[in-house]
Amino acid sequence: MKRSSIFFTITFIFALAITAVFLAFLWLLDYDKQNYTRELNAKYSNVAQANLFYLSGLMDEEKYKEAMSKVDMPEVRDKKIKDTILNEAQILEEISDDIGSSAILLYNKHNYLKIQHIDTIKILMDKDFQPYRYDVIKFVFAVVAVILLLAYIFVIYKLKPLRKLKRQIVKFANGDLAGVVNTSSGKDEISEVAEAFYEAVLQIKTLNDSRHLFLRNIMHELKTPITKGRIVAEMMDNGRSKERLVSVFNKLESLINELAAIEQTTSKIELTNKAICYIDDIMDEAIDMAMIERKDVSINKLVDIKLEVEFKLFSTAIKNMIDNGLKYGARKYVNIVINKENIKFITEGEPLDHSLDYYIQPFIKGQNTQKSFGLGLYIVSNILNAHGMKLEYEYKNGLNIFIFNNLNAIITQ
Repeated sequence: MKRSSIFFTITFIFALAITAVFLAFLWLLDYDKQNYTRELNAKYSNVAQANLFYLSGLMDEEKYKEAMSKVDMPEVRDKKIKDTILNEAQILEEISDDIGSSAILLYNKHNYLKIQHIDTIKILMDKDFQPYRYDVIKFVFAVVAVILLLAYIFVIYKLKPLRKLKRQIVKFANGDLAGVVNTSSGKDEISEVAEAFYEAVLQIKTLNDSRHLFLRNIMHELKTPITKGRIVAEMMDNGRSKERLVSVFNKLESLINELAAIEQTTSKIELTNKAICYIDDIMDEAIDMAMIERKDVSINKLVDIKLEVEFKLFSTAIKNMIDNGLKYGARKYVNIVINKENIKFITEGEPLDHSLDYYIQPFIKGQNTQKSFGLGLYIVSNILNAHGMKLEYEYKNGLNIFIFNNLNAIITQ
C-alpha cells in the first residue's frame, strides 16, 4: 500500500486512534486503581484506629460499636482459621504506632485486617471487600476498540469502489474504451462519480465509433473516383495536363493512405496485428512503398534483428522518413543505420528551423511546402508511440539525424 494512498492514510489514522485509546485506558486503569487503593486504605485506617483505641482504653465500648457499625468486618474467632490466616496470608501493607500496629492481609481472595495491641491480636474479615475489577475496564476498552474497528471497516468498504473506479480510469487512459465497465453500486457520491464517468466514456466511445466510421466511409468513397480519374488521366496523350492530373491523383491517393495511418495510430486502440518480422523485410516493404530507386538509400545494418511490430504501420513510418530525407536532404540521399538501440536516418542539409516537437504536429510543413501535406513526421511519431518507441532528432557536422529510439522495446530473439 502506497504511503500517499488514501487507504494508507485512513488505516494510519484508525491505528493511531486505537493506540491513543489503548494508552488512555492504561492511564485510566492506573489512576482508578490508585483511587481504589486510597479508598481501601482510608477505610482500614479508620477501623484499625477505632480498634486500637478501644483495646488501649482510649475509647469506650459504646463509641467503638458506633464506629464499627458503619462497616461489615466481623472478627475471626476460630483459632485454627486465625492461625492459618496469620501464617499463609499475604501482607499488603503494615502500619505501626505507639499504641499498636495494623496490617492488611490478603488470603483466599478476601481482605483481612490484623490489629495487634501488646499481646492481643485481632483478625477482622472484610465482607464488603471486592477485588479490583480489571474485567470492567477491559470490557469497556474492548467495546471501544470493536467500535473503532467496525468504523474502519465501514469506511474502507465505502471507499472500496474508488479502487474499481481507478482501474476503469486506467483502462480509459490506455485507450481500452470497450473494457470500461460501470462500477457504480449505490447512491453515494463515489457511485455518482463512477456513473458520470461511465456515461462520459460511453459518449466518447460513441463519438469515436462515429469518427472512425466517417473516416473509413470517406476514404472508401474517395478511392473509387480517384482510381477512375487516374485511369482516365493515364489514357490521355502525354503532355503537361496529363502530368498535372497524374500528380494530383497521386497526391490524393497518398493523402488517403496517410489519413488511414493517422486514423489507426491516433485512435488510442492497442495494436492487435503485431507480428515478428525481419528488419530486412520491413526495409524492403518501406522502399517499395516509397517507390524509389535502391541507389537513393543505403542501409548499414550493424546487427541482424527481428522486431515485433505491426508490419504495415512500421513500414509506413520508415517510408515516411525516407520520403522526408529525399524531399528535404541536400543530396536527395538517405543513409539508414540499424543497431540494437535505434534506427538512424541520416541526410545532409541545413538544421531544422524549429524543435522536433513543432514538426510532429499535424499539417506542419518544412520549407518545400509543395511536396508534402505536413503529416509525415506526425504519422511517424504516432506509429512509434503506439509501439512504445520515440522519435528524436539531432544535428551533427552538417547532418540531420532522425532517430527511432528505444528499439529494444520491440526486438525479439
